[in-house]
Formats: sequence, structure tokens, C-alpha cells
Amino acid sequence: MSLLSIFLFLNAVVFSVHGLPSAELPAFREAPAFRNGRECPKTTWLSSLNNHHDPSIIHIAMTLDATYLRGSVAGVLSVLQHAACPENVVFHFIATHRRADLRRTITSTFPYQTFHLYHFNTDLVKGKISSSIRRALDQPLNYARIYLADLLPMSVRRIIYFDSDLILVDDVAKLWNINLGAHVLGAPEYCHANFTNYFNSRFWSNSACAASLRGRRACYFNTGVMVIDLGKWREGKYTERLEYWMKVQKKYRIYELGSLPPFLLVFAGDVEGVEHRWNQHGLGGDNLEGLCRDLHPGPVSLLHWSGKGKPWLRLDSKRPCPLDYLWAPYDLYRHSTLFCDS
Repeated sequence: MSLLSIFLFLNAVVFSVHGLPSAELPAFREAPAFRNGRECPKTTWLSSLNNHHDPSIIHIAMTLDATYLRGSVAGVLSVLQHAACPENVVFHFIATHRRADLRRTITSTFPYQTFHLYHFNTDLVKGKISSSIRRALDQPLNYARIYLADLLPMSVRRIIYFDSDLILVDDVAKLWNINLGAHVLGAPEYCHANFTNYFNSRFWSNSACAASLRGRRACYFNTGVMVIDLGKWREGKYTERLEYWMKVQKKYRIYELGSLPPFLLVFAGDVEGVEHRWNQHGLGGDNLEGLCRDLHPGPVSLLHWSGKGKPWLRLDSKRPCPLDYLWAPYDLYRHSTLFCDS
């Protein structure tokens, strides 16, 4: 095989694996400038770089990568569009690769927005990740939410973590201002879900594992929407607690669902319950087929396409689910213009 043939073959592999050439990220239209109303408190985010805490700032963490970038951008736009004080929202983005490219993309798409971009060192989870039922759940960036307390500055004492496949249709300040009480973490809980399904028979047959949940009213919660007290997290060394279960999983394989089960093992039964309206999850179907689903009964503040099916992929394939049309207005993706000679 000639050198040229090898070069072309490798380029084709890069394209097929990532969906885009390695030097190219999706292009997006510039978002409008969202401004505060007169009732919004003035922020002092710059002084927080000197370890000063400003309670009027809403901190939101999200991950960024080429695969989910379109979803992340839509999520950011939805937050800003529905926020009463959008200039008081600061985004903390976490990425593993191509940080310069991602920074340029966010800057050009949201030129008026304050954000920070952090590097997530994948060595932190090297040797701790086990394969799960869906490849996307095995990516190191999926575990970055475990390390927020280490990645973000000490001046950030509370954070909202959002997945990259959701949109808000309500003011994020309402979620930010929930009272966590003595809890480290707040999230919508689903106590009707069969909790035993999140762990396999090896977990339940191991007396030490099963005992870890004894005496707890353990309920399922989705880790794609969480309000976290980072001060209490740091004091309680919760990163180490989650890592412990990752190591147990690596040795005994006690579950099949990526980064979710460690959170359930550490926090279930000790979560500040949030209204279900703040995570209408499962809109991407299950982890295998990604079939269409309806909304849960009740009001909606946040729609979450957790599961295999993602709205941008279904819309592009001309096979959308009905609820995918609710995501579409937040899509800033710049579609290529097609020309044909006549």
C-alpha cells in the first residue's frame, strides 16, 4: 500500500469515528445578547477570582466535547433565554481535549456571556471505568461530575450540574435557590422506580455491598440535573467515596450503568428532593433502542433527553419524536447550505 493510500485511509478512519474531520467542530450562529433587568443584583464575579464568594451569581457546570457540543450549546441558550438575570449566570465548562477550539466556539456563539473552561485530566479515572451497556456512558468525561469540587475554584460554593442533552423552559434561579438544608446534593427523586434494577446479582449476593444500603430509604435520582453544595462535598470527601465504589465495580462488576450507580450508593436516601418538573428525564428512550417517550404527568421546567436517542440526531435523520420539536428552537447549529447546478 502506498503512503498516499495509508494517509487517505487514516483520514477516513478519523472521519468515521468522530463524525467530523479532526480539525473541525460544528459551526453555530451567534446567540442574542441577554441582559439583566433593573431588579437584578450587580455581580462581582471578577473579585471571586480572589476567592470572594458572591451569592448573587448562579454557577452552572457542563461538559463540552465534539459529540455533544450541539446539545450543550442548545442547553446554554435555553438557560439564558429563560433567566430573569442572565448576566448573573456563570458557566463552568469541562473538557478533555481540543480546549482551544471549544473556547473559540463558545466565545463566538455566546460573545456576551461569562464562562470558564477547565481541563479534566482523564488520568483521574484511568483504571477506574468499567464497560457499561452503552458506549457513551464509558467516556471519561461522563465521570467529570464526580470531580467538580476539585476542578472549580474554592470561591464556588454551590453548583448546578447539567447534562448536555437538556433544555430549560423556566428561570434557572428557581432551581438555584432551593434549600438543601443539611444535604450535600439536591435532585428530583423517583421512589417508585425499582431500585434493585440498578445493580446486578453480584451486588445483592455480596453481603458487604448489600449492607451498604441497609436502613436507607434509597430512591433513584438522575445525575444529569443536580444542585450540589461544594463546601459540604469537600468537607465530607465525597469524591473519594464515589471513587471507592468505582474501584469495587472494577474488581467485582456489580452494576452496568456507568457513573450513575456510585452516586446512588453514596447519596441515595440522603438527597434533598427537588420538584419533578426540574428533570423531565428519559425523553431519549432507554439505553438500547432510544424509542420515543411522552412527558411525565405534571408541570415542566426542564426537558431531558437522557437515554440513547438525542433530538439533534433524530431531527437530522428526519425521524424525530414529537417532543424533539420542543428542542429544535434552541438549536443554533449552522446547517451547511446545499447548492446544485441546474
